[in-house]
Amino acid sequence: MGLFSASEGPAKATREEMREAKLPIAYRDSCANLLIPLNRCRADTYYLPWKCENERHSYEKCQYDEFKKRVVKMNELRAAKDGARSN
Repeated sequence: MGLFSASEGPAKATREEMREAKLPIAYRDSCANLLIPLNRCRADTYYLPWKCENERHSYEKCQYDEFKKRVVKMNELRAAKDGARSN
């Protein structure tokens, strides 16, 4: 399987790790643990587009999964309000 269960997900980056990696605050989310090694790989390989593909794919998949979770949560909130939108 993997190093973690599907419900837990990978270990989250700490605030200290994000600060040391100099991540902008806008990118300090639940996928930051994948962005840190991606940025390190990018810097080491001079941002060559064919390098760091696995790291980039992992980060983008994490971002997409987080988006899907937000959509599900929004749909649950709308269902609780009988379909009424907040805007």
